[in-house]
Amino acid sequence: MGMTIGEKILAKASGKDLVKPGEIINAKVDLCMSNDGTTHLNIDIFEKQLKAEKVFDPEKVVFIIDHNVPSESAKTAEVHKKMRIFSQKHNIPFYEGAGVCHQIMIEDYVVPGQLIIAADSHTCSYGGLGAFGTGVGCTDFTSVMHTGEIWLMVPETLKFMMEGNFNQGVYARDLILKMIGDIGANGATYKMMEFAGPAVKNLTIDDRVVLCNMAVEAGAKSGIVEPDDIAIEYVKSKGRNEMDLFKSDDDAIYEETYHYNLAEVEPMVAIPHCVDDVVPVTQIGEVKIDQGFIGSCNNGRIEELRVAAQILKGKKIAPYVKLLISPASKDVYLQALEEGLMDIFIESGAMVLNANCSVCWGSCQGVIGEGEVLISTGTRNFKGRAGHPGSSVYLASAATVAASALTGKITDPRGFIE
Repeated sequence: MGMTIGEKILAKASGKDLVKPGEIINAKVDLCMSNDGTTHLNIDIFEKQLKAEKVFDPEKVVFIIDHNVPSESAKTAEVHKKMRIFSQKHNIPFYEGAGVCHQIMIEDYVVPGQLIIAADSHTCSYGGLGAFGTGVGCTDFTSVMHTGEIWLMVPETLKFMMEGNFNQGVYARDLILKMIGDIGANGATYKMMEFAGPAVKNLTIDDRVVLCNMAVEAGAKSGIVEPDDIAIEYVKSKGRNEMDLFKSDDDAIYEETYHYNLAEVEPMVAIPHCVDDVVPVTQIGEVKIDQGFIGSCNNGRIEELRVAAQILKGKKIAPYVKLLISPASKDVYLQALEEGLMDIFIESGAMVLNANCSVCWGSCQGVIGEGEVLISTGTRNFKGRAGHPGSSVYLASAATVAASALTGKITDPRGFIE
């Protein structure tokens, strides 16, 4: 019996020739990562409950401060201090102010074929490079940090076959929102979402990460794309050469297969307060906005910033509307500077923030008040995600957010792109 990419990675990690969906395995992890959202809790469990003295391998554990950076309160500052002290004590790679944790991992660590565990739900992003990434809770992560191993159940796999090309003004962000709207927020619960088909070869690494990153919003254990020459070239450009290039077997078994023609996808918008309440932007009606946000682990990379800059160039943000832009990493920020994108953003009236989770996390920058409306490239739109529980968050692509910031209402971006 054949195996899918995800099953092959789990088979390798568990030292087996074959694994099947539903099987419980004990797997060795290649990397584990934690950010300031929960690391202080992980450290407490590690020291006070496990009473552990060392991590399993300092080179395979990564700590990243990205959710509230720089700290906005004395309480957060204590969390950050605890992370620094623990990192120094155990010689763990430590990042602060370098960007969003998943973007840093993709830039500095991830290679195809790895099993990566992290204390953050959007760890499935790493499937964009052909790795199996999944998020876990504090107790599971702390155990991994100490032992380097984890129990996992092998998930069923859903296959998303893609053909064709996006029309102008439509992006991977629109596609994943449509997919989530189609199958529902629990449509892939504890399953792999494998993105495949002839259209994959035309998807950039940024596109692939966008798809895999949001897989968890459909309940998925992870998302993955078969690594090809594009992925190999990216990984090698970062100085990493050792990788396992797994492909799904022709006789691999999928629980279900979905088909998408990219040419039929429109700009999509997720309506408050559910990520699977998705409609084409043309059906959204008259929705005035107070703020736009471009950034996050889903849509804050250089390609999204280029699209936003193209729309904003030579124009001004609508009166009484704010547009906040946070690059996904320091490297993305520097590249945007070199390309002159930051000049365009600032001249348009947008506010450029440091590289961090920012408005998507909703606790330190760009918090919105009661009755206010945010249109965001972030990952979630549940009640209170970006501030007051009486506020509203709409999710869309960077293009839709930029166009909406210019008009002051949710707007189809296709008329703004040359």
